[in-house]
Amino acid sequence: MLVELSIENLGVLPRATASWSPGLTVLTGETGAGKTFLLSGLKLIQGTRAESSRVREGQSRAFVEGIFDFSELEDADRAAIKAAIDDVGGDIENEEVVVSRSVSSKGRSRAHVGGRTVTAGRLAELVDNLLVIHGQNDQLHLLSSDQQRDALDSIDPEIARIKADYQVYRDHWRSVTRELTRRQEHRREMAQEEDRLRFALDEIDAVNPSPHEDDLLIEKIKRLQDVDSLRDSASRAFQMLTSDDVDDVSSATDLLGQAQSALSVSPDPQLSRLGAQIQSAAEQLAEVSSDLARYLGDLSSDPGELDAALQRQAKLNDLTRKYASTIDGVLQWRDQACERLEGLDTSTETIEKLAQQAEEAGIKTRQCADKLTAARRRAAVKLESAVTEEMRGLAMPTSSLDIAVTTGTIFRKDGTDEVEFRLRSFDGGEPRPLIQAASGGELSRIMLALEVVLSAERRGTTIVFDEVDAGVGGRAGVEIGRRLMRLSRRCQVIVVTHLPQVAAFADQHLVVTKTIDTSIAATSGVKNLTTDERVEELARMLAGLDHTDTGRAHATELLATAARERAAESV
Repeated sequence: MLVELSIENLGVLPRATASWSPGLTVLTGETGAGKTFLLSGLKLIQGTRAESSRVREGQSRAFVEGIFDFSELEDADRAAIKAAIDDVGGDIENEEVVVSRSVSSKGRSRAHVGGRTVTAGRLAELVDNLLVIHGQNDQLHLLSSDQQRDALDSIDPEIARIKADYQVYRDHWRSVTRELTRRQEHRREMAQEEDRLRFALDEIDAVNPSPHEDDLLIEKIKRLQDVDSLRDSASRAFQMLTSDDVDDVSSATDLLGQAQSALSVSPDPQLSRLGAQIQSAAEQLAEVSSDLARYLGDLSSDPGELDAALQRQAKLNDLTRKYASTIDGVLQWRDQACERLEGLDTSTETIEKLAQQAEEAGIKTRQCADKLTAARRRAAVKLESAVTEEMRGLAMPTSSLDIAVTTGTIFRKDGTDEVEFRLRSFDGGEPRPLIQAASGGELSRIMLALEVVLSAERRGTTIVFDEVDAGVGGRAGVEIGRRLMRLSRRCQVIVVTHLPQVAAFADQHLVVTKTIDTSIAATSGVKNLTTDERVEELARMLAGLDHTDTGRAHATELLATAARERAAESV
């Protein structure tokens, strides 16, 4: 529900703030007073295209801010809005969110949700569940086949579930069919690529490299090239640690043993601790001696081993020259090539298997599409009846809605069906497409009838109608007002109207007034009317009878009649 709307420097509105009540709110005023700019403000926070021409003359930017309370929405819609706001990092307070949009005179626009900057597209996604606007030209959307199909689908939740299943089947069918077509059409190229990959894999497997082998081989070759000097250094160190009488000097091991023995007999605790440390050093020295012995044992004495290592390195270098910069990269390339080979199989067996899978997927998709068609036809009967009943009460006593659901052979995203809304002008008459049979006023009333029916299970949304009563009057206007009132018991309804019959049913009546000063640009403001002021405004709408007792009496009667109906509706 829209709680508050603030506008700055938008057209003739220098600054306007309006608080909006639940139920039905009507917006009236003389032609050109600025009602259009209030709607423009709503459309801006709905995420529609921003136009710099809407900025008030002489100002650098226009600004619109709306506060929405989404506590009355259905649980799923409320959860979706919270998730969307959380996703952009916006703030929520008492299940209310502030959305805003600014437009500069140079054409730049900025959008915010809960204090966070978002794109206009993101703003539109979020506000989509909060605000629906039916403008004077929006009834043309009713002529779109896609819009008609979506309207039909929304009448029955089962359709959404079947459609979701259908899309899963269709996606699988498309995937298998594309793969089959790819392998059939590119069989020769794929066979050539398969040969190249198999040759490369055979070459790699013949060398059979191991991870990090190139780096390890570099170390090995360096050791083999320096083997004599390495052996001499290791031997001398080993002898110094373990051999007696090396150049008439005792080994390090013997000297440490003698030092430890000298201290072990001392009764002094400090010397005993030092002796223990010497013992630990001797043990470490013994480990080093063992490591040196193993090192000497591992040093190659085969003169041919260096040549073998160099030859192995040459084979590895050949692989890294062709497939990757390192052996690990070569191994990764081999794994990817194996996966690629699986997708290049063009054998007769594979093609036949894919063809069978495609056929089975097509059968399942068709079965689900037929199920979707049947559900839509059942929903069409239900929607035809409900909308026709509403139309009969909107000064279309002999007209009825006819919905044709025809199925085709192409698996489209939303099924195989074409949906067409048609108007039957009289019982037994030939139904014709809305674009051919319905006038502008009839389209407006059909759209209202649809909205009343489709909103039966929807709560908490704000629905805006811009002159939905265009082209009608008299009793038809009363019926429109009555249905808008009923709709407003489930959703917040805002109506721009010129009909006093409609305005009389409002829970809240706002009027847009315009002030003209030749020295400055025209300005408009928004006022929430009291009961007495409503009488004056309705009298003005009654062909300008606001200054006559007859006009005021008629307006008072209209308000009283509408009030009784509102009271009866709320019981």
